Amino acid sequence: MTQAPVTEAKSASGDGARVRPRLILASASPRRQELLVQIGFAPDAIHPTDIDESERPGETPRALALRLAVSKLAAADHPGCYVLASDTVVGVGRRILPKTETEAEARACLALMSGRNHRVFTGVAVRAPDGREAHRVAETRVALKRLHPDEIDEYIASGEWQGKAGGYAIQGRAGAFIENLIGSYTGVVGLPVYETRLLLTGLGYRP
Repeated sequence: MTQAPVTEAKSASGDGARVRPRLILASASPRRQELLVQIGFAPDAIHPTDIDESERPGETPRALALRLAVSKLAAADHPGCYVLASDTVVGVGRRILPKTETEAEARACLALMSGRNHRVFTGVAVRAPDGREAHRVAETRVALKRLHPDEIDEYIASGEWQGKAGGYAIQGRAGAFIENLIGSYTGVVGLPVYETRLLLTGLGYRP
């Protein structure tokens, strides 16, 4: 993998004389980038990683979310930079739901979650320029309303489910299907901002 050049970015505070290591987001998700920008931690560069995301026999949704985040971080080779990686996994009990690629997958996920609780686990992994790492998993319990078949059909037709963990995007039309949630809303979107800020600042990052 080609290494990104080590450069520094000017601080947004003070007179701009202080420089800081770059923050690299190892994800192609526009939602994660938007959430970082919202909390004042705009990444300096986006460099997605490509790893095998297959689950292992007996692996729980929580364990998978953490392992994938840590593996993506390990695959992101950017010396001298802060690097952030993340992955979201949806589970019903111990069953791991896919990041849906077909209408059949999305329909099956929505039917399974209809009228019941499911959990969303988002793993976050951060590495500092000196090599120190920190990891966390945010867990959110989500209650989905009982969906009428017509509602599922309409949602499938929207195409919003494509590539989404569990087959839905809470920040889109599916937000109207959520009766309640306990945990991190932004974790369900794709990046738990509270936990992410703690990890970055704990390793010395300052925007």
